[in-house]
Amino acid sequence: MEMAHYTVIGLVVLSSSCLQGSIGFGLGMITAPVLVLLRPDLLPSALLLLAVLTSLTAFLRERSDVDWALVGWGLLGRLPGIAVGTAAVVLLPQTGLSILLALTVIGGVAFSLVGWSPAATNRNMAFASGVSGIFGTATSIGGPPIALVLRSLDPSPMRSTMSAYFTLGTILSLTGLTLSGEVTTTHLTAAATLLPFMIVGLWLSNFVIRRADRRLLYRIAVCASIVGALLVIGEAGLALLRG
Repeated sequence: MEMAHYTVIGLVVLSSSCLQGSIGFGLGMITAPVLVLLRPDLLPSALLLLAVLTSLTAFLRERSDVDWALVGWGLLGRLPGIAVGTAAVVLLPQTGLSILLALTVIGGVAFSLVGWSPAATNRNMAFASGVSGIFGTATSIGGPPIALVLRSLDPSPMRSTMSAYFTLGTILSLTGLTLSGEVTTTHLTAAATLLPFMIVGLWLSNFVIRRADRRLLYRIAVCASIVGALLVIGEAGLALLRG
């Protein structure tokens, strides 16, 4: 990784990890568009490797109130989505994946702004997980459908169940990508070099969450996600025009 790209991506990972730890999202929605613009070859595997560590950290911190029935149905529903998402990574050209990722980011923002929340039933969890499996595996952004279903739970069970689901679900997605040859030493090395930035960002979130306005942080994360997605769409459009 070129030093300039490494520095920019590292700072974005640090900032988005801080937002992730403070408001519950940011790592994938903000970092993925930047990777598309600077190092598209690292997606989705390198970011998924970082994401699974983030989810595991959250799970180890808050694991007492996990609804394992919802997690089980979610993992079952995720499996066909992983197959579709893996096929997309293998078969779609880079421009197609870039557009898919940008649309996923915009869709994720829309999901986060929706006031309606479906009941946290096993059936709804399985359906949301199928969608999450497709986009989480293909673009590394699979959180919004699950967040939409689980936000009807009380805060502690919601956080615990979500972190347990994403820890196991991301491992399943990485397994599918590994079997298709989409996880390489390049992805592993990139994830390892970016890991310190993520750790610092999560550590900083412990201070930020106590001092900053959560609504302001949320608006920053949403705006950064949308700007990144629009830049990716613009870049993809230029690539299509160039032929």
